Amino acid sequence: MCLTGVDYFSTLGYQPGIAFLAAGLLSPIATVILVLLTLFGALPVYRRVAAESPHGQGSIAMLERLLPFWRGKFFVLGLLGFALTDFIITITLSAADASVHIVENPHVPSMLNGQQVWITFALIALLGAVFLKGFTEAIGVAVALVIAYLALNAVVISVAAVHVFEHGHLVTDWTSALTAEHGNVALMIAVSLTLFPKLALGMSGFETGVAVMSHVRGDPADDPERPAARIRNTKKLLTNAALIMSVYLIASALVTTLLIPAAEFEPGGAANGRALAYLAHEYLGGAFGTAYDVSTILILWFAGASAMAGMLNLIPRYLPRYGMSPEWAGAVRPLVIVLTSTAFLITWIFDADVDAQGGAYATGVLVLMSSAAIAVTLAARKARQRKLTWAYAAVALVLAYTTVDNVRERPDGVKIGACFIAAIIVVSLLSRVWRAFELRTTEITYDARADAFLRDCSRRTIRLIANKPGARDVAEYREKIVQIVEDHDLPDAGDIIFVEVTVKDYSDFESRIAVHGQVLHDEFRVLTVAAANIPNTLAALVLDIRDRAGVRPHIYFEWTEGNPLAHLARFLLFGVGDVPPVTREVLRRAEPDRHRRPHVHVG
Repeated sequence: MCLTGVDYFSTLGYQPGIAFLAAGLLSPIATVILVLLTLFGALPVYRRVAAESPHGQGSIAMLERLLPFWRGKFFVLGLLGFALTDFIITITLSAADASVHIVENPHVPSMLNGQQVWITFALIALLGAVFLKGFTEAIGVAVALVIAYLALNAVVISVAAVHVFEHGHLVTDWTSALTAEHGNVALMIAVSLTLFPKLALGMSGFETGVAVMSHVRGDPADDPERPAARIRNTKKLLTNAALIMSVYLIASALVTTLLIPAAEFEPGGAANGRALAYLAHEYLGGAFGTAYDVSTILILWFAGASAMAGMLNLIPRYLPRYGMSPEWAGAVRPLVIVLTSTAFLITWIFDADVDAQGGAYATGVLVLMSSAAIAVTLAARKARQRKLTWAYAAVALVLAYTTVDNVRERPDGVKIGACFIAAIIVVSLLSRVWRAFELRTTEITYDARADAFLRDCSRRTIRLIANKPGARDVAEYREKIVQIVEDHDLPDAGDIIFVEVTVKDYSDFESRIAVHGQVLHDEFRVLTVAAANIPNTLAALVLDIRDRAGVRPHIYFEWTEGNPLAHLARFLLFGVGDVPPVTREVLRRAEPDRHRRPHVHVG
């Protein structure tokens, strides 16, 4: 919970100020609306997401299952673009806000004024170093920071609340000003409903809570496919975090609105981006205020930890499996270096400006939450849970409205998200082309009949004929055998086995294949395989047969007619094309020793 909380709870460092700038005196009411949406909208949605994707895949995996082939892949890449926008901006915005708390502290040397960019660079580098050291260390740091930060905030809010009670006129002044400005309670609520989307940063943290789910402790007796204890514990994590944050959000919005002059919230004011820190210095003195600043700086710095953990869990689940990243993207340390470098670039582009990054952050958060709400709505509909379907649909509509309103107010978030999406798609497609000739089969299994065919032929010579299945009648197989025997001048056709690969989801990169043996028309032995592509599957199959049987098999093809470039495009997109030369190229790369490489014949 603390690892997730460093992102979620750290928004207290700037959320009260953002709320006042957005809603003014209505800030507490708008915050209450935000909390209600959190507890009765976002929380139920993500509890369902946790149940549907217990290994940390999140709502992205739920939506991926609904869209097959390339449509699903590009849809996932788009959502990953917004997820990376959310997570990367979490790192850069939080570190930038931490640097503001550093330079605004009265005890900090004046030489640091104007050095926010370099301070932010240092904080991001330090965060990356923690993850290079290890994930366990990151969790330990998160626990200490969250406990200290929540305790100090409790002290500040409690002292501020006592001051409010001692000066009762503060409440009456506030209510009188609200009445003068808006007239009645109904109008106040109506206006707050239009303003609360600007407070959406107060809901960040749910996506990372699900993304780190694979690290939540379960029960040794759990079913690996559906670990009930892990799901239950993750729901507890999300619920506790939401309840704690709800109390802090409402209390902080109330005391800051009542006690801080409006001018101090404005850019350049002493409370801009640090409202609770302002109260800490004002009512508890410089020593406590500095201790509060240190705690805020540390948790804002480490808020990127949950985002980094989310990306380290999310990216290896998708891009390597799609063939859309280098193999090292599945390793933690190289990925940490790439993500840290990206955070440096974003910080430099935005000049470590917190306000400039707020729109992109909110957009990323809201797009992911909206997609999660849509995913659980569709899941409930599929499960024929009618009431839940309508409830989740209502949440989805509210989140969609919030997203659209946020984009309308701050379109820069969509622009940044689009840049991330474009970068991911370009890099992914280039990586897919670069890795096109790799072996892509992760596991090969054989049924009893297929195994018997291979054991029988391995005593002599294993001869495989790659056949594109058509009518699958007697004439098709007899004509194919005659053609192969004549083209290659074979002495007999006694050991011939047909191999037929059927392409299923050609957008997949890696796959497990099951080889089934059949005897057709009481005469022809046929191995059938369903896979994502033909050439790479055939290459993997003959290599596996070589290792199982201890002999180098022969595989026979016929040349494919047509334009080679068109065939290459068909191979890259649909897993078919000019199969013989591509199969041979995959074999050449997979087995450098030509004396151990299976024989490839084309006629």
